[in-house]
Amino acid sequence: MKVYIETYGCTTNQGDALAMQGIIEEKGHEIVKDTKEADSLILMTCTVIGTTEQRMLHRLRTLNKENKQLIVSGCMASVQQDLIKKTAPSAKILPPRYFHHINDVIEEKKTIFTYKPKTSIPRYHQGIGIIPISEGCSFSCTYCITKKARGILRSYPFNEITDDVHKMVKQGCKEIRVTAQDTASYGQDIKSSLHLLIREISRINGDFMVRIGMMNPLSTWKILTELLNVYSSDKIFKFLHLPVQSGSDIILKNMGRRYTIQRYQYIIESFRELFPDMTIATDIIVAFPGETEKQFIQSCQLLSTIQPDIVHITRFSARPGTIAKKMAGRISTDVAKKRSQKITSLVNEISRKKNTEKIGNRYRVLAMEKRQDYMMGRTINYKSVLFKGGRIGEWVNIEVKEATQTHLIGKIY
Repeated sequence: MKVYIETYGCTTNQGDALAMQGIIEEKGHEIVKDTKEADSLILMTCTVIGTTEQRMLHRLRTLNKENKQLIVSGCMASVQQDLIKKTAPSAKILPPRYFHHINDVIEEKKTIFTYKPKTSIPRYHQGIGIIPISEGCSFSCTYCITKKARGILRSYPFNEITDDVHKMVKQGCKEIRVTAQDTASYGQDIKSSLHLLIREISRINGDFMVRIGMMNPLSTWKILTELLNVYSSDKIFKFLHLPVQSGSDIILKNMGRRYTIQRYQYIIESFRELFPDMTIATDIIVAFPGETEKQFIQSCQLLSTIQPDIVHITRFSARPGTIAKKMAGRISTDVAKKRSQKITSLVNEISRKKNTEKIGNRYRVLAMEKRQDYMMGRTINYKSVLFKGGRIGEWVNIEVKEATQTHLIGKIY
């Protein structure tokens, strides 16, 4: 059978899609890149905000018109099954925690879905391996639908994760992406910890680098000293994704985030003290219910202070079943749009400035993929660099010659 997979959303969803592909191919089915060639269509959905949900529904309608077997997985398959069925009544639904049953669904076999850890399944493509270390979350942010989609924290077995890394490195993976809804929460339910896992992974023989995924500031705070130690390894990209969501302590409290701006800044300062050239990524939600103009300005001021390299900005989106959906003080669309535009302009300015400062710097860069006439690689601090020459999977020495808002442009020396 020929199968087409279309994927949206976070690294966890991308990892699920790659694992699903491995399971499908292992059974003898073929993955194709065109819906016209496929017998079965799989849509890996995301529903983190309203605009994403609408895009998913549009794709559902479009794929449904193909009159082929349609399978829907990802977060919508967990929390919005009725909406899926309303949009595509004949679609089969496969919640993400049960994706290992994909062949049963494709082959239309009757089966009882059972849970098992998402380990020991191949998840690599073009030298990049995605390692899910847990699923679910131990927090209860008032705006978040992902907790409802992915459930409570379930950390995967320590040894099975490290075995997966061994296998991927032997297969030639040069970049290992450790992912979860909150990587810093790993192990809380199995008497382990992220820093112990990363330390063990960094001891594995081989020429590879590890990118640690998104961390909640609260769980990061609890293991900060230990994390700083493991980040010192030459095999760890100096990259930190630490979503702050707001620059106001009052809004953070209403979001259920359970940390303060002072504590958040201390974490950033601690990492930068040891790794001055570290790439910092964060997330901001604008126009959360009740957000005043002063509180919005506090978010802008925070970004100006910490100078993050990457900022993911979203306008508040009321998600079904969340506490925030029922909160008073909804911000008008016009105000939300203006705030989003203002903070986006600030972020673009910061990103351009941060990258321009890198001109003249020399880096050892891992070549990752071909992009037209250029090779794209990653520096030790996970900056994206375009250059000519080199081969995928090899390290090259690059001097930065130019910079844009999103990437660096360099030359081999």
